[in-house]
Amino acid sequence: MRIILTGPPGAGKGTQAQSLSSTLQLPHISTGDLFRSHIAQGTELGRRAKSFLDAGELVPDEVTIGMVVERLADDDTTAGFILDGFPRTVAQAIALDELLGEQLIQINAVLDFSIADDAVVERMLARGRADDTEDVIRRRLRVYHDETSPLLDYYSALLLSVDADGEVDDVYTHAIDALSERGSVAPST
Repeated sequence: MRIILTGPPGAGKGTQAQSLSSTLQLPHISTGDLFRSHIAQGTELGRRAKSFLDAGELVPDEVTIGMVVERLADDDTTAGFILDGFPRTVAQAIALDELLGEQLIQINAVLDFSIADDAVVERMLARGRADDTEDVIRRRLRVYHDETSPLLDYYSALLLSVDADGEVDDVYTHAIDALSERGSVAPST
């Protein structure tokens, strides 16, 4: 099974990805983790990503795609995977489809963790991180909405909406139930 997780920053995708990964026995692939790993290892892709991150810029698609392509070639992804933070744009989605299409593989479901912007702001401010000011959070949300709206249209046939405003266990149940309705997993008990 191949699943993509989307949702605004602070929607809890990373937390849910870890739980889903454990339950479904699929590797959780996070672009943030890939960036950190490549940077720590000093790879060419890592050095390129670091130069953009250090400048406060988005890492270009070709660098991000390169990291994901390399990771999807690992043996543990044969039975499937959970992508968290990728794709973020239609260009990245097209690149992913082309890569998977070469292997006659398709994405099975796109879980969109939906939550109101005000709830995201409240949740992220409660984390107490110095760089999480309300203005910064709202700017990140605007970027997310601008980039992701076309992505959600692109994946409309695979899209499963998950209410992400609630307790972690409740959101997890919503995600499993959505996958069960799609026939991707056995119904939760």
